[in-house]
Amino acid sequence: MCAAVNSSAVVLLSGGLDSATVLAVARRDGYACHALSFDYGQRHRIELEAAARVAKAGNARDHRVITLGLGDIGGSALTDANIPVPENAATGGIPMTYVPARNTILLAVALGYAEVLGAGDIFIGVNAVDYSGYPDCRPGFIAAFEQLANLATRAGVEGRPVHIRAPLIRLSKAEIIRLGTDLGVDYSLTVSCYQPDPLGRACGVCDSCRFRREGFAGAEIPDPTQYRVR
Repeated sequence: MCAAVNSSAVVLLSGGLDSATVLAVARRDGYACHALSFDYGQRHRIELEAAARVAKAGNARDHRVITLGLGDIGGSALTDANIPVPENAATGGIPMTYVPARNTILLAVALGYAEVLGAGDIFIGVNAVDYSGYPDCRPGFIAAFEQLANLATRAGVEGRPVHIRAPLIRLSKAEIIRLGTDLGVDYSLTVSCYQPDPLGRACGVCDSCRFRREGFAGAEIPDPTQYRVR
């Protein structure tokens, strides 16, 4: 897929491995990328520093951080310090790291920003292969949100549809890493861990660390992640 000349896109940028790859894909395809990150009360807020690094390295047109109070409703180990982050969790079921309705909310804000910019595309790094089973990372969700977006916005009603792009959704973590490496992504800039230390070093045992480490091993590419000694 290639963008039309001078096409703009909103790219959801968490600072993790997947979103860094998505930014590179959008840039490869010719989009002027407006990176959008969220301080939503996540305990791994250090990922926002990574997002700033990735946005700069990935030549984003700009990078905006929006504050949301998802921590105020709780219900997730990522927003409530009283709920432990699962370590070495067995697969199956939706883990406590699921943040209720997170991608629905983030995409809704991105949709509003896209309307303001006149952007016809929103990129998101969801993946439904090597993932924790979150319901808002599945193809059906992305398709349903795109339909909603074009019913709920002036742009959609006036015949300027918004497309939700999820180019990694059917790729394994190893395939994502190979793709990003081919596109020049510096994964040492990224933070994936759900509970990094103040220096950004990864725990090595949460779901996100596990998928990341197995992805680099599967891709046969050296893992640049800094892990803390446990």
